[in-house]
Amino acid sequence: MFDNLFSKAKIGTMEIKNRIVFTAMGNALASPDGTVSQKDIHFYAARAKGGVGLIITECTVVDERGKGNTRQICVYDDKFIPGLKALADEIHKYDAKIVAQIYHPGRQGISAINGNLSMPAPSKIECKVVRQPVEEMTIEQIEDMIDKFINAAVRVKKAGIDGVEIHAAHGYLVNQFLSPYTNKRTDKYGGSLENRMRFLEEIILGIREKCGKDYPLLVRLSVDEFLGLIGLPEEGLHLEESIKIAQRLEALGVDALDISCGIYETMNVAWEPISFDQGWKIYLAETIKKAVNIPVIAVSVIRDPEYADQLIKEGKIDFAGSARQHFADPEWANKAKEGRVNEIRKCISCLYCMETLMKADLTGIPCQCAINIQAGREDELSSFKEDGEGKIVAIIGAGPAGLEAARVLALRRYKPIVFEKSDKIGGMLQLGCKPPKKEKIKWLIDYLKSQIEKMGIEVRYNSVPTIETLKALNPYAVFIAHGSKPLIPQTIAGIESKNVLTIEDVLSGKITLNNKKVTVVGSGLTGLETAHYLAENNNDVSIFEMADEIGPGAYFQNLIDVLNHLKAFNVKLYPKRKLVKIDENIAIFENTETKVQEQYEFDYIVLSLGRVPNKEYVDEIKSNFDKVFILGDAKEIGTIRNAMESGFLTAYNL
Repeated sequence: MFDNLFSKAKIGTMEIKNRIVFTAMGNALASPDGTVSQKDIHFYAARAKGGVGLIITECTVVDERGKGNTRQICVYDDKFIPGLKALADEIHKYDAKIVAQIYHPGRQGISAINGNLSMPAPSKIECKVVRQPVEEMTIEQIEDMIDKFINAAVRVKKAGIDGVEIHAAHGYLVNQFLSPYTNKRTDKYGGSLENRMRFLEEIILGIREKCGKDYPLLVRLSVDEFLGLIGLPEEGLHLEESIKIAQRLEALGVDALDISCGIYETMNVAWEPISFDQGWKIYLAETIKKAVNIPVIAVSVIRDPEYADQLIKEGKIDFAGSARQHFADPEWANKAKEGRVNEIRKCISCLYCMETLMKADLTGIPCQCAINIQAGREDELSSFKEDGEGKIVAIIGAGPAGLEAARVLALRRYKPIVFEKSDKIGGMLQLGCKPPKKEKIKWLIDYLKSQIEKMGIEVRYNSVPTIETLKALNPYAVFIAHGSKPLIPQTIAGIESKNVLTIEDVLSGKITLNNKKVTVVGSGLTGLETAHYLAENNNDVSIFEMADEIGPGAYFQNLIDVLNHLKAFNVKLYPKRKLVKIDENIAIFENTETKVQEQYEFDYIVLSLGRVPNKEYVDEIKSNFDKVFILGDAKEIGTIRNAMESGFLTAYNL
């Protein structure tokens, strides 16, 4: 099955068993001293065991003053070689190959984790995202940095790693030299394309000299920085110039190109939010492939093996790369090869991994996946005790928490019986997939459904169990996962008016609004996405938010994405407005800054003020059964991750 995807291919002297690449992604799993940790080894080994042909490590640090986070694999000293060797040895057990990506963050680094020093860069141009102090590198510093890249590659080879990839993408140091947006130098390392390439060229030539012409050498490139998205369409790297870069790299003896795009200022094209379609940027890799004769690795929200296979068959790319998909499901390759496509846990592009990675230095919690609770915890959560002995566990609610619990319980040989009050599974996911560009949420529903069917888990639809019903099962335990209810503050006069709706009313289709003047009160992501849904249905939409800024608490990449969609529909935004009263079609808000009350007229008001756990008959169940566990939103309002994690861990530890 998928003969093209599972055909052998070579990158230089390295033969790879298939065309599937787990591309580089940070995970914050390394030891604090920068050595490869056991968690790292388990993490990468899970993807190798899952059938990936080539693994590219997270970007590894070539300079002690060049860390991206405090738990990152380092290669700036020989002391890191043993850990890298242990990692390579483990990957090779599964007939997979491993390449180490080497990098320096340059102006995108964080001063606080690099000795509180200014970050080195080709020019003194601050990154508009991280906003860290920057210093322009001297010629001596540039030459020293080139040596650090070369020496890092030498260590990688000594460790038995199969190849090395220079990270020249995503706005990091090498990319900064290549781009006229970040490189304003007037010496031999700046100005013309030839000069801007010199830094990378000298690294390549040095690696070739020290590691030999036969050692596989890859380069990752951002072939378009998409600076038009921030109002600078003429700035930076564009595909036309990147073709010349790619051709020059081939002439220098580079063995493969790993094609991406974007920098921190245009982060959403590098690490895409949920609205980006599968394959949206394949044209970039396809264009580069037409211009060179060396293999091209492509990334582009690739989730479906059928799609990846077709891309290779049509000659658009040589290798199908993804980081997040293999983070969400390390068994993606094996499932595809065995024809178990419906069992693939597709990444839903929610960016929870990026959100947690960026917070990792503050929280101490490594990168996490919203839908794969084992990701990053393979060392501790991969062994399921099969000790359920067929004992019944009653689960109330077929949302993500209840279904994930049922899946894990079935793996442990319990007999889960799920009660669902509606006629379908998914809970709040059924509403979450309704706004425009949120269709990927349905992938999670489909995955959970496939697991229920595969394991023969009983789901009783249109059923809310009574105490008598539960007692008749004589359950070993009862899991309460019946979700939450919308928060409707009764202190607001007029809140029960007939023209006041909840997001459930709108997204469920219970109420259909077209060509109406509608306000959404509350600008969390749910409120913003509901506003997008309403705007697309030809409504005149406004959003009111009590906080000082729209989207309080929302991860900035997702916020930028949805706000761009709302802007296209001219949705009006009113932060610093507290709803105090509703009088028929008049909504009265208090300006939290001026304390002045303001009146606005609408046809309908849609409340998105948060949610509260559903406590319905929880106490009654607790008083009738010994082992009662509350999961997901029924316990505490949270994200998809919170729901999936509570279901997984409760079932895993029962």
